Amino acid sequence: AFRLTFTPPKTATALDSTAFLRPKRLMIRLDVSTSTLCVFGHNVRAAIGKGGLVPANEKREGDGATPIGTWHVQGALLRPDRIATPRTSLPWRWLRPTDGWSDDIHDPGYNRPITHPHAFSAERLWREDNAYDIILLLDHNSHPPVPGAGSAIFWHLAQPDWRPTEGCIAIDREAMLEILPRLEAGQQLAVETPPRPA
Repeated sequence: AFRLTFTPPKTATALDSTAFLRPKRLMIRLDVSTSTLCVFGHNVRAAIGKGGLVPANEKREGDGATPIGTWHVQGALLRPDRIATPRTSLPWRWLRPTDGWSDDIHDPGYNRPITHPHAFSAERLWREDNAYDIILLLDHNSHPPVPGAGSAIFWHLAQPDWRPTEGCIAIDREAMLEILPRLEAGQQLAVETPPRPA
């Protein structure tokens, strides 16, 4: 069975078990009012779910919404035929053609990585487009996964036409490649509701 076990190369640092307990000085924030991701002092264009934002406790499978909350970057999956070996301290591994992610609420492995063929419905991560050339894994609905509360909420690459996602956060390739070397396991990404007009 497929297990999401990262074996970083010697140039990367293995995941520290205390990483999620240490506060991060620079939180990444999604500014929905301007469709930008505020990251390390810079604003980059971002796409969100076609269903807009939704409180995390109201997130449902297939609603196309991006869940509100503070999520942690856990690691990365990268396309070996499209991405060079990265400089990053994030745990990562190369994506494989058989990799998938369960989105079936009846699957005991719901919202977990799987290997195709799979007995339940599951998204294929090896895609013809470039959206999943870089996938940053977030910890939404993962401790433990609640069936139906949303699956495969990633931070990945935007489509050329900047179409909305199925609930993920997406930025362009150039920005992602600039950000990747600075990310650490446990890095916080805050998805917040826009402030109300005064």
